[in-house]
Amino acid sequence: MAKAAQKIQELSLEEVMGDRFGRYSKYIIQERALPDIRDGLKPVQRRILYAMYLDGNTSDKPFRKSAKSVGNIMGNFHPHGDSSIYDAMVRLSQNWKLREPLIEMHGNNGSMDGDPPAAMRYTEARLSKISAELLRDIDKDTVDMVLNFDDTEQEPTVLPARFPNLLVNGATGISAGYATEIPPHNLGEVIDAMVYLVDHPAATLDDLMQFIKGPDFPTGGILQGLAGIKEAYQTGRGKAVLRAKTNIEPLRGHKAQIVITEIPYEVNKAQLVKRIDEMRLLKKVDGIAEVRDESDRMGLSIVIELKKDADAKGILNYLYKNTDLQITYNFNVVAIADMRPKQVGLVEILQSYLAHQQDVVTRRTKFNLKKAQDRQHIVEGLIKALSILDQVIQVIRSSKNKKDAKLNLIHQFQFTEKQAEAIVILQLYRLTNTDVTELRQENEALSKSINDYQEILQNPKVLAKLIKKEALAVKKAYASPRLTTIQKEIETIKISTRVVVADEEVRVAVTKDGYYKRSSIRSFQASKGGKDAKDNGVREGDYFVLNTTARTLQHLFMFTNKGNLIYRPIHEITEVRWKEVGEHVSQSVGLDVDEVIIAAKVINTLKEPLNFIFATKLGQIKQVTLANLQPNRTYKSKPQMAVKLKDIQDEVLLVAQIDAIDVLHTDVVVATYKGYGLRYPLSEVPEVGAKAAGVKAVDLKDDDFVAAYTLVFDPQDDLGVLTQRGAYKQMHLSELPVSNRARRGLLILHELKRNPHRIFRIFTEPKQSGQQIEKIVLTTDTQTEVTIDPKKHSFGDRYSNGSFILDTETQGVPAHIDIQYNLLETESADKDSK
Repeated sequence: MAKAAQKIQELSLEEVMGDRFGRYSKYIIQERALPDIRDGLKPVQRRILYAMYLDGNTSDKPFRKSAKSVGNIMGNFHPHGDSSIYDAMVRLSQNWKLREPLIEMHGNNGSMDGDPPAAMRYTEARLSKISAELLRDIDKDTVDMVLNFDDTEQEPTVLPARFPNLLVNGATGISAGYATEIPPHNLGEVIDAMVYLVDHPAATLDDLMQFIKGPDFPTGGILQGLAGIKEAYQTGRGKAVLRAKTNIEPLRGHKAQIVITEIPYEVNKAQLVKRIDEMRLLKKVDGIAEVRDESDRMGLSIVIELKKDADAKGILNYLYKNTDLQITYNFNVVAIADMRPKQVGLVEILQSYLAHQQDVVTRRTKFNLKKAQDRQHIVEGLIKALSILDQVIQVIRSSKNKKDAKLNLIHQFQFTEKQAEAIVILQLYRLTNTDVTELRQENEALSKSINDYQEILQNPKVLAKLIKKEALAVKKAYASPRLTTIQKEIETIKISTRVVVADEEVRVAVTKDGYYKRSSIRSFQASKGGKDAKDNGVREGDYFVLNTTARTLQHLFMFTNKGNLIYRPIHEITEVRWKEVGEHVSQSVGLDVDEVIIAAKVINTLKEPLNFIFATKLGQIKQVTLANLQPNRTYKSKPQMAVKLKDIQDEVLLVAQIDAIDVLHTDVVVATYKGYGLRYPLSEVPEVGAKAAGVKAVDLKDDDFVAAYTLVFDPQDDLGVLTQRGAYKQMHLSELPVSNRARRGLLILHELKRNPHRIFRIFTEPKQSGQQIEKIVLTTDTQTEVTIDPKKHSFGDRYSNGSFILDTETQGVPAHIDIQYNLLETESADKDSK
């Protein structure tokens, strides 16, 4: 009991778990997931090749059932599940995964579509011809052998590997704390680089990259980004862009088709075709008519047939960007070097392989030298025995038995034990003159071989020459042309919106309370063109600030009274029926509780030469070019600033859009609440950035503020004025002469001592043909609508207060106005929120 107690150790759970996990990690790193830098194989792959080699399941023999090979591998070398062994065997046979497959397989061994292989009982396998180069001379003590899991067999710790398999076939694996992603390379290029390294041990990466241009994937493709490839070869980490090889072919009827003949490495072809077809069905890209997989035994072929006059190059760029037709390949070159995982570059891989080959050839040469020396020793004894044949025969006949004969030969003729053994077992037919001649020829050949072997061992140059010769022989037998094209630069993909979005006419609307929607023209017309309020999907108390026809390729800018801009490409607005209310801006963009939309503008392109004029209640005004209002990358979730408001009480009253060329011919008219009007050229308002507050628009009295702004494009235009008491008047623009910015202005209302009129809105009444105001709809705070026909009202002078059109006591006070022009298309951008 005392002895048993002494064996008990008190350890914390942390120590136990740390120790056990450390052992487990070391095991899976060294014995499962990562390849050896010398032969490029993981343990299971090495055991598969060695077990099949021992069984004689080689390329010059008939195929055998895969199940038999898997059973032998599992029973003798790899005590794991049969499925893991078979999966590894299948991958070694797949010519779309390995540049030089190491196993040949009859039957279904999977496909590029991700189809699973047939069960091992149905398939047959054998080593490929090139596998013999990995295993060649393994029986000549070229590598270290260790006992297998049950100490019944010997297995190699590494294969002799007559070519750099780590680079040629690459590797993929994940272990504890480490992962590896090594791409395949071209056999001929890799061997040329290795041969150069033999001759130039101090070769640099640039020297070797003269031969190895980059990875050479079995599926071909185009690899872009030489800088990333070089970085990966330098450090073991890097990335490049791998894209499919495609061709655009013209068809009859102004049509074309995109034909894909090579796809990126390890991309699932079926999933790729499905993804492209889903884009066609969901109309994520416009112009694709049909997607077909026409691959057969002649090669891969995916055909994307396009619609008439479709932008083939644009569609192809979109597919590069949004499907696996183009992927980013990330190099992560990790291998087991000196029994530990290490991130390595190209030079170190080839140096380690070359050191391995020097060791293999040296050990093989020593083995062959010993074998030749042993044989020559026997041959010399036989030649000596034949020269004294009669005496030898007499000694043997006089001996009691074989053992006695050997002793007598050793004692009387000074033969060694091995020579005596060879003599006593010599067959009688060998005692001819012909055989003596053959023995002398064999002795000469052995002497030459021994000299050659000794020279290899003693002269490093001869050793290097032999390594080069054998490597070049492998290249001559197995090298194939490069499949992957290397391009120096990564092509920048530019996608036109026209490729993604069908250019269609739609109806777009925005309300003061922040609802916006897009509807088809058909839905709009089915709702009686929005003539009835109940058919517009507008909530009670809300109204449109924009209701117009637009195109899906145009852009929508929505401006709030707090100086914010909300941007939406029209094609990104959710399409709903016209009768529905639509989406609210707060679903994606956070706004203040009292923040409303005061204007919305449809822009053709974001590069138009447009200016925006912003003016505020406390008398600030500015111009901003469209170039300074470009949407930022967070436009979907955050508003961007269009105007900086200095005072919390301030708010934006005017948002106007004007062509840059018209700025010099436009006037600004400002009307204050207490009846002052000021007119001056828009050119006096400077252009500033979006985050600027602007300049002073008008000189306000302490208890006054701006009621409204309007822009005048023609000196012949008139002004309309609405007061808070429900009075309306028209006045000629000449009544308000042009002045300068930041002045007090002139009174445009008659000041009454009791209950004076105050300005609610002013607006421009154009005189151009076809652009006159058809009617003005005034809505009060009690939702009472009053229609004003300007033609039925006479003009007043600057000092008049106009005529009453509204009884504020019974109908309510003015809330907003809707100015409708006699145009086919009405844009209600002049509707205000007050």
